Amino acid sequence: MNRKQRAEIVHCRLQELYPKTEVPLEHADPYTLLVAVVLSAQCTDKMVNRVTPSLWKLARTPESMSKQPVERIQKIIQPCGLSPQKAKAISGLSKILVQEHAGQVPQDFEALEKLPGVGHKTASVVMAQAFGVPAFPIDTHIHRLAQRWGLTNGKNVVQTEKDLKKLFPMESWNRLHLQIIFYGREHCTARGCDGTVCGICKELYPNRQRAVVTKK
Repeated sequence: MNRKQRAEIVHCRLQELYPKTEVPLEHADPYTLLVAVVLSAQCTDKMVNRVTPSLWKLARTPESMSKQPVERIQKIIQPCGLSPQKAKAISGLSKILVQEHAGQVPQDFEALEKLPGVGHKTASVVMAQAFGVPAFPIDTHIHRLAQRWGLTNGKNVVQTEKDLKKLFPMESWNRLHLQIIFYGREHCTARGCDGTVCGICKELYPNRQRAVVTKK
């Protein structure tokens, strides 16, 4: 079975399991999604969703957030971890949105990646889920599973993104990245599957005997 054939099986199985893909981070608009994604770094979506209602009570637009002391933001988001850095990023990006983008989240990768706390993965999530622009955000779940499923050589997340974009049709990217995340959390976890346990791993590699050591 070659890489393309494995990708077709993965796509088919994920479509069967997750025909609907709702963004797990609760949000109301591109700005609240952007802030939620920034908060999600090294933090679970559940925790982010517990914290953001209190944050939105404080401020839910770039204009209002930019006027808040960083200390107040930090106190609210502390359960998410890395709160000093994240609070500064949320304050900083809010000010830039007001000063340079008329208070709107830009629909542009380059502009997004210039914002404090926003890397390529965060920008990809916002472009995909807020604006419907085809993107394939690669997080640790996707990077790990793509290696286990033989869809990439796994050198780094940049290479994984390139490989997956070549394997799957563009119109499926936005939905597929969520489907892979959902599957990784439910069936092919870091500790629960080593490449020989879950349904997709066994279907792709029925004769695999050794655990797959994934590269970061």
